[in-house]
Amino acid sequence: MEYISILVVEDDNEINYLITKYLRKEGYIVDCCFDGIEAVCKFENKTYQLVILDLMLPKLNGGQVLLKIREKGTIPVIILSAKHEQTDKIFGLELGADDYITKPFDIGEVIARVKSQLRRYLQFNNSEFEEDEVLKHGNLQLDLNTYELKVCKKNIPLTSKEFEILKLFMTYPNKVFTKSQLFSAVWKEEYMTDENTVMVHISRLRNKIEDNSSKPKYIKTVWGIGYKLGEM
Repeated sequence: MEYISILVVEDDNEINYLITKYLRKEGYIVDCCFDGIEAVCKFENKTYQLVILDLMLPKLNGGQVLLKIREKGTIPVIILSAKHEQTDKIFGLELGADDYITKPFDIGEVIARVKSQLRRYLQFNNSEFEEDEVLKHGNLQLDLNTYELKVCKKNIPLTSKEFEILKLFMTYPNKVFTKSQLFSAVWKEEYMTDENTVMVHISRLRNKIEDNSSKPKYIKTVWGIGYKLGEM
């Protein structure tokens, strides 16, 4: 599968939590924030394939955030708003939003609209997200069809979770993943602050692919954040 990153910008804690929870259940990597300044900062420092954006935000309103997003790209943006007037919807769409959802909403509808927008976006951006049959990084070769890993041309058996973790790293070699993002993407469950599961799988994976697991060159620890693929 393709690993899709989504940014949820909503100042209401309950709504933010609800959307984030259900998107992660669908297998998406989700970052969340609660004000416009934080949203712009995250967007400028990470790559996302879709943004869910509340209009009424503290520090910087959603309209201003949307303009900042449009300065940098054409990723789909879905607006959330308590405003039901047709003029408000038109205003949001004219600012550059791709869809407009009014509150209160059904979470199933939100998920359906997210999937619809992503389908359209990825159809026109296949070159960026189309999976190679074999991912390569240094002496690692990961075959996505046969689920086989070769290290220096030697077959290395992986569990399904180890495969998914390594695939995630090799698909996005420049991205730093938090433990929460890894857990949500690979286990398809809500992260409950138990770091042990992710750490154990990273340790086992390192033992299989590294020459010296205590000094890893492939899966690097980014202290205080998470893990990333090492530069070759």
